[in-house]
Amino acid sequence: MSPDLMFFLAICPILVAGLLLVGFRIPASTAMPITFLLTVVVAHVFWELTFLTIFAAVLQSFFITFDILYIVFAAILLLHFLSYSGGVDTIRNGFQGISRDKRIQVIIIVWLFGSFIEGAAGFGTPAAIVAPLLVALGFPALSAVILGLMVQSTAVTFGAVGTPILVGIRGGLENPELTERLALLGWEFSEVLLKVTANSAIIHAVVGTLMPFWMVLMLCRFFGKNKSWKEGLQVFPFALFSGCAFTLPYLLTGLYLGPEFPSLIGSLLGLGLVVTAAKRGFLLPKKTWDIEAEGDWPESWKGSMDLRSGKGHSSEPKSAISMFRAWMPYLILAGLLVISRLPQLPLKGWLTGFSVGVEDILGTGISASSNPLYLPGTLLLVVCLLTYFLHRMNGRQVRAAFGDSGRMIVKAGLVLLFAVAMVRVYINSGETASGLVSMPLLMAEWTARKVGMVYPFFAPMIGALGAFIAGSNTVSNLMFSLFQYGVATNLGMAPTWILALQAVGAAAGNMIAIHNVVAASATVGLLGKEGIVLRKTIFPTLYYLVMTGLIGLVLVGLIGVVDRFLINV
Repeated sequence: MSPDLMFFLAICPILVAGLLLVGFRIPASTAMPITFLLTVVVAHVFWELTFLTIFAAVLQSFFITFDILYIVFAAILLLHFLSYSGGVDTIRNGFQGISRDKRIQVIIIVWLFGSFIEGAAGFGTPAAIVAPLLVALGFPALSAVILGLMVQSTAVTFGAVGTPILVGIRGGLENPELTERLALLGWEFSEVLLKVTANSAIIHAVVGTLMPFWMVLMLCRFFGKNKSWKEGLQVFPFALFSGCAFTLPYLLTGLYLGPEFPSLIGSLLGLGLVVTAAKRGFLLPKKTWDIEAEGDWPESWKGSMDLRSGKGHSSEPKSAISMFRAWMPYLILAGLLVISRLPQLPLKGWLTGFSVGVEDILGTGISASSNPLYLPGTLLLVVCLLTYFLHRMNGRQVRAAFGDSGRMIVKAGLVLLFAVAMVRVYINSGETASGLVSMPLLMAEWTARKVGMVYPFFAPMIGALGAFIAGSNTVSNLMFSLFQYGVATNLGMAPTWILALQAVGAAAGNMIAIHNVVAASATVGLLGKEGIVLRKTIFPTLYYLVMTGLIGLVLVGLIGVVDRFLINV
C-alpha cells in the first residue's frame, strides 16, 4: 500500500474526531466512542494489530484514565471544600482588592499561578485547578476552560519539575546506537539535555511572552460585553510586562540551571512582580473592565457547577475566613508539589516506591502502571483533609462536597475511557508483525519526506501532533525524539535545535489535546461542549506553532549558513 494512503488511514480517526467535535458540535461522549471504534478498525485491518493487543492497550488505558480522573476529582473536591467553607468568597474579594479588572485577574491567576502549578505538577493539573477557581470568581465556565488550557503552553516543557525533558527527551533518545555515536563525539546525554533545555527556553521566551496578552484578547473578544479586541489591546503594556516578568527569569534559569526549575522560578518571581505592580496601578488601564453580565450569558458559556459563593450549598452561616487561611490550602499544595518533585529530597523516592501495575499484559509486551501516592491527586486529598481543620468545616459540608465532586467525575469518566483507549491503540499500533511503525510515527515520517529543507517549520507540529494524541508533552517527546534526531541528522541540521522545536511544539499541543479538554471541562461541569472549546483554543495553538516554526527556520538556517562558511574558510 502506498505511503500516502497509509498516512491518510493513520490520520483519518483524528480528522473524524475533529469533524465531529468542531464541525458538527457533537459532544465528546458521543464522538470519542465513534473515534475509538474507527481507530480499532484501522489498526486491526491495516496495521494488523490483533484484538488481543488492542484489548491489552485498552487495559493499559484504564491505568492512565484512573490517574487523570483521580487528579480531576481531587482538584474539584478542594474547590468544593473552599466553596462550602467560605474560602472562595475571601479569595474572590482578595483578587478584587488587587484589581477588580477581570483582565488583570486572568493574568495573575492563569498565567502566573497556573504556570507555577504546571512547573510543580504538570500532567493537566493547572487546568484542573485554575478553571474551577475562575468559575468560583465569577468567570463563565467556557472562558475558564479555554484560559485554563492556554496556560498549558509556555510552562509545559519544564512542567512537573522538568519531566518532559528529563523523562521525555532522554527516554526518547536513549538507545545503544545513539549512545555510542555521542560517545565518539565526546558528548554525554546530560550535555544534550542541557542544550535542548537552553534552546527550548530561548524559543519559549520569545513566543510565550505574548501569551498573557493572548489570554486577555480571547477573554475580551469572546466574553466581553462589547466582544471587542480593542478592550484587550488596552492591557497590552501590562500584559507584556507580565509576560516578561515570567519569561526573563524562566529563560535565565533554562540557560544556566537546567530543566527542573524554569517554570517554577519564572512563575514565582513573576507573581511577586506582577501583584506588586497591579497593587500600585503600574501600567494598568484607566478604566476597569468586566465580563458580560451573567444574565446575558448564552447557555454555551455555562457549566453545571456554581462555586462562586456556595450556590446550591448549605445555607448555614459560614465563619469568616481570613485571606491567609483562605489561601493556605493552595500554599500548602504548592509546597507539597515542589518538595515531592525534587529528586534531591527523599519524599519523591518514598512516594514513587509504591506502584500498582501489570507487566506484559496478556503476553503482548504492553505494560501498565500507576504511582497513586505520587500523583497530584493524593497531595490534593491531603490538602482537603488539612482544609477541613484549617477552615473548621463540619461533616455536613464535607459530605456535600464529596457528593458534588463524585457526580461530576462520573460524567467525565466514560468520555475519558474512550479518549485514552484510542490514544493507547494509536501508540501501540507498531506492536505487530506487519513491519509497519506505529501510526503517529508513520505520520511524522511522511511529513518529513514531504517537506525537506523547510522541515524546521514543521518540526513543532509533529510535537503538537503527539501531544494532541497522547495529551502529554512527555509522551510526545518519548514517541518522536529519536525520529526528530534522525531527521535532523539526515538533513544536516542541528539536532539539539530540532529537538527543542519538538519539545516546544509538544507543549503547545497540550492546549488542544482531547483528553486535556475533556478533563478541564469536567472540573467546571462543561462536558458536552468540547467542540466549542477546541474552536477557540486552536487560535493560540496556531499562533504558538507558526511562531515557533518560523523561529526554527531562521535559527536552523542561520546555523547551517555559519557552519558552511566555517567549513569553506
